[in-house]
Amino acid sequence: MELRRPQADPAHDDMGCWYRPGYTAPMKIDGTPYRSIWVDEQDGWSVRIIDQTRLPWSIDILRVTNVAEVAHAIRTMQVRGAPLIGATAAYGVCLALRADPSSQAMEGHCAMLAETRPTAVNLRWALERMLTRLRNTRAEDRVRAAYAEARDIADEDVAQCQSIGRHGAELIEAASTRTGRRVNVLTHCNAGWLATVDWGTALAPIYTAFERGIDLHVWVDETRPRNQGAALTAWELGRHGVAHTLISDNAGGHLMQHGEVDLVFVGADRVTRTGDAANKIGTYLKALAAHDNGVPFWVALPSSTIDWTVSDGVREIPIEERAQSEVTTISGRALDGTVTTVRVAPSDTPAANPAFDVTPARLVSGLITERGRCPATADGLLGLFPERA
Repeated sequence: MELRRPQADPAHDDMGCWYRPGYTAPMKIDGTPYRSIWVDEQDGWSVRIIDQTRLPWSIDILRVTNVAEVAHAIRTMQVRGAPLIGATAAYGVCLALRADPSSQAMEGHCAMLAETRPTAVNLRWALERMLTRLRNTRAEDRVRAAYAEARDIADEDVAQCQSIGRHGAELIEAASTRTGRRVNVLTHCNAGWLATVDWGTALAPIYTAFERGIDLHVWVDETRPRNQGAALTAWELGRHGVAHTLISDNAGGHLMQHGEVDLVFVGADRVTRTGDAANKIGTYLKALAAHDNGVPFWVALPSSTIDWTVSDGVREIPIEERAQSEVTTISGRALDGTVTTVRVAPSDTPAANPAFDVTPARLVSGLITERGRCPATADGLLGLFPERA
């Protein structure tokens, strides 16, 4: 596998870079701990991201230098996953302010970034947090204040995901004790290190349990149409040494019927105050199968993913409709080693491509947040976040 990255100065620690003394991460590339986004360790202001559209075939580190490039990265899913989208947008504000720190430009750029992905609530949450910090900051001080706030957003996401990992690992440990055998976890899409700043949401409990020595295995949904499970989750787990098996999206119910799934862990792009969860298309069908077979179905999320203004996820959460080509074509590595895209449908066949679906709270066994686990109900969430009452 090819890794393209600049020479790094590990001692550099300015404005939220990838490395800090004593910093550890579940995912390492060639033995080096990486976050999914960081400030360039050489110039101290541009932003580095991993181009997720190139995985798993190559690891391309991109240098992003302006807000238009940030918007492109979010829109084209070079970065994806609700927490990472939020952190990326925050750094997009930093880059925008370097070009023009005026209030008018700042508000306009934030509005533009907010339109790049409509479903993930972390995007608007991060932008609103940046604006709250910067509106009362003098124009000449905004750049440094913005980088400090973006760094805090990234650091807090790491801490929250670590905490999610601890709370969720308890469920895997309990299943191991109960069954006395290897624990089989099924997951959908990618909610790991690549979808957050580090650790992940749905994969954080898996990494934590694995580090504790618990015997576990992960069923990885391929997650059509963009195959984030096959391309990203399988890559993450494989690099970390976690036992896993890739399955077609339609195989999960069959495995549950035959007792091959002990737990389902998924992430979320938006959770309502009543516990409905929007996640990658196909999650709802997994929840139905889990409910029918008595398999616990858990949604892992940081509090920044909760939309306290929405109560009915099916009717109120906007669902992004993406390009037809994601359904009618598929990319992969040919036998000669080249990465290519081929069409899998007749040329005159149209396609619909809703990117997310909503799992009603009644199908969710519980929510795993940085503050602990709770029922997927309004009272359950308020029990963990009483300040929202």
